[in-house]
Amino acid sequence: MGFLKEFKEFAMRGSVVDLAVGVVIGGAFGKIVTSLVDDIIMPPIGYITGGVDFGELKYVLTAANESAGVEEVALKYGNFINVIIQFLIIAFCIFLVIKGLNSLKRKEEAVPEAAPAPSKEETLLTEIRDILRNK
Repeated sequence: MGFLKEFKEFAMRGSVVDLAVGVVIGGAFGKIVTSLVDDIIMPPIGYITGGVDFGELKYVLTAANESAGVEEVALKYGNFINVIIQFLIIAFCIFLVIKGLNSLKRKEEAVPEAAPAPSKEETLLTEIRDILRNK
């Protein structure tokens, strides 16, 4: 029974829950970026380059021979280019998020705290000083 209690305490820590949320959001964000690259960014680049689809670019090492039952062996570097572009977009977005969070932290740190209220002794001494000054 102690093992389950210990596991529950571990699993319900804030950092573990935050990590789980980050993984789920990261997975969804990855799908968005994949669609952005494949459906929005790559078609215009393909158009500019004369209809080249980067995803289909490859260097064939061994051509397919259907009569001999040999499949094509190729280095698919075009898909690698797509993945690099996706990585760069994700890295840039994460950079912008971290930069924004850091600027918010700096703004919070830059705001000076209000001076603490004077203690009872300080207030009393100030009143005595003012009375003596007025005499």
